[in-house]
Amino acid sequence: MGRLILIRHAESEGNAIRVFTTTPESLDLTNLGRRQAALAAASVKEMFQPAKVVTSTFKRARETGRIIAEAIGVPTEIEADLRERDVGELAGQSYDSVLNDPGYEPKLSWLWRPKGGESLVEVMGRAGPVLDRIAARHRDEEIVIVSHGGVMRSLWAHVTGSWEGAHIPPNCGIVLVEHSSGRYHPPRVVSGEPTEKEAGG
Repeated sequence: MGRLILIRHAESEGNAIRVFTTTPESLDLTNLGRRQAALAAASVKEMFQPAKVVTSTFKRARETGRIIAEAIGVPTEIEADLRERDVGELAGQSYDSVLNDPGYEPKLSWLWRPKGGESLVEVMGRAGPVLDRIAARHRDEEIVIVSHGGVMRSLWAHVTGSWEGAHIPPNCGIVLVEHSSGRYHPPRVVSGEPTEKEAGG
């Protein structure tokens, strides 16, 4: 059996002020975020024996992944399609600005596409195949995957086949997805309770 250890990146500067950044690729972690990453690394080291860490291209995910990889002594790999959703014209606005969009329907939030950006369904369309490739290449290994809130919600839906109840983890929240014989088992929240208010990734 293989295990995919999905982790949301640690707190970024955008998370701290609850604003969709205009520079998503280069946003730094906060000091709290670096401490969160170190604690996540300790948890991973205690519970798992990963072969490597795979991260999004965005700096906040790469830095979180680096801290974890160095702590457990494994290599890192970057996957561009694990990047957070493009929020389009919401860049520079607060997370709460989503609620002001007349096209936003909370009960069908995965279908909503910010102007010039991506829906979560579209995020799943690019991130889901990454998860499938990693699972296929590492059938009997444990792999850490560091991404973003929207990506992790999308991967939950990809694994379960349903958006209902898809988990949105807090920073450094951990979700475990086991797989065998080409099939995923139901995801399990290892740490971090659902947090619907965490819009930014």
